[in-house]
Amino acid sequence: MPAISNDWLAPLSQEFCKPYYKKLYETVLAEYQRGPVFPPADDIFNAFHLTPLSDVKVVILGQDPYHNYNQAHGLCFSVRPEVEIPPSLVNIYKELQDDLGCYIPNNGYLVKWAEQGVLLLNTVLTVRAHQANSHQNIGWEEFTDAVIRIVDKQEQPIVFLLWGRPAQMKKKLLTPNPNHLILEAPHPSPLSAYRGFFGCKHFSQTNAFLEAHGAAPIDWQIENIV
Repeated sequence: MPAISNDWLAPLSQEFCKPYYKKLYETVLAEYQRGPVFPPADDIFNAFHLTPLSDVKVVILGQDPYHNYNQAHGLCFSVRPEVEIPPSLVNIYKELQDDLGCYIPNNGYLVKWAEQGVLLLNTVLTVRAHQANSHQNIGWEEFTDAVIRIVDKQEQPIVFLLWGRPAQMKKKLLTPNPNHLILEAPHPSPLSAYRGFFGCKHFSQTNAFLEAHGAAPIDWQIENIV
């Protein structure tokens, strides 16, 4: 796993020294040696590389990475530019179109969001090929819970978007802070989007909150790739 070298390093360094992380590291290393695991090892910590802690404005929580070839690259809900847009992200785009008038792009590559301060964090950072949830309970949850607590301690305006029950269960890690906003909705998957994700208007609410607290809004429009 590549080292984290930006301003995440100091607050996360104590996690790297804990026994659970040593065991996690050894387990993940063995899994990559055993067979295909996603994302590629160099991409595991892309959410941290692309969104420094001091830049975080929004947190979106996913579950585990996409488990088919050439999809996952370390950002929740995002896929590489040449890959078909997954159904949940299609629904996110539909809500963006309804909420902010964004057109639906021809790709699901969300690096633009990450570079503006949207931390696209899966709660589990690796997965065995074609086996959803195969790396649950090996230690990633403890690590990403620590990440959420670290973000919670920041004083800059931050919006937490908790979509679906697994993400909403992380609400207990958050403390009351007038500079932070927690928004909850059903997951954008085709199974649940019609139960309240559509129409939640989380994107306009996020930008209104950021602007009210003196921060630049997020440009949510992902452009077409020609």
